[in-house]
Amino acid sequence: MFDLIPWRERGELSSLRREIDTLFDRFFEGWPFRTSAIRQWVPSVDVSETAQEVIVQAELPGMDPKDIDISVQGNLLTLKGERKQEKEEEGANYHRIERSFGAFSRTIQLPAEVDMEKVNAVYKNGVLRVTMPKTQAAASRKIEVKTA
Repeated sequence: MFDLIPWRERGELSSLRREIDTLFDRFFEGWPFRTSAIRQWVPSVDVSETAQEVIVQAELPGMDPKDIDISVQGNLLTLKGERKQEKEEEGANYHRIERSFGAFSRTIQLPAEVDMEKVNAVYKNGVLRVTMPKTQAAASRKIEVKTA
């Protein structure tokens, strides 16, 4: 009946959509009706793919690697964690608070099947890089075209 078609963000249209989302988010910052549910923090991610592996990079500035939980199930990568709020200085009058804190959970659909036993994660300079080798079945292979 109905087939699911994988959705992939590509091209100028997806870039425009992200810019509009960011514009609306910034416009409504600091409005009194915003609740903590609306302000929930979710890290930005980049998903890329080579012939041999899938790479996910997530912006997680100010986090302790011990507070990050990574799991892979099927073709889904889940990142969970909590960015803890720094203690406010006593006597300080804040004029603007823009940084978000709290627990997050982000599940990303991977573009290919990966070998769950060989997943590698490195946290450096506020960026988490998860490298996942593709399974033999998913790894692409170049096929030579012969002339007749």
